[in-house]
Amino acid sequence: MAASVFRDSPSSSRSGHTEVAQMNITPLVDVMLVLLVIFMVATPMVASKIDLRLPQNIETTQRKEPPRRVALKVDANGHFQLDGVALDRAALPQALRDLMQADPRTVVQITANADADYQDFAWTLAEAQRNGVRDIAWE
Repeated sequence: MAASVFRDSPSSSRSGHTEVAQMNITPLVDVMLVLLVIFMVATPMVASKIDLRLPQNIETTQRKEPPRRVALKVDANGHFQLDGVALDRAALPQALRDLMQADPRTVVQITANADADYQDFAWTLAEAQRNGVRDIAWE
């Protein structure tokens, strides 16, 4: 004989027991425990600090000057101009060496004429590196 979950059913009055329908909360508790574990594991990762050390002795009164920029142009005839001074292929390496000895932070901006030979441009880059130019810009 099956017991009924309704209070007014005829079978409940016969057995003398009244049963009440209840919601099963076991799946709800399982889901809540899983979420609790996930948050317990994830929270320390989110709350961790980044080790950031900033310089303490900042000298704001002394500002460094930007490096000097010198233009080196390669023309279509294989001639060079270093800061407006015309140079030939033999004089360019010594001029670059002198420039770097005067100020090693100097930036050399190399530009080539559209009709210039690529070999002249490549040679100019190589000579600049060979003679101590560390900062080269080109167009």
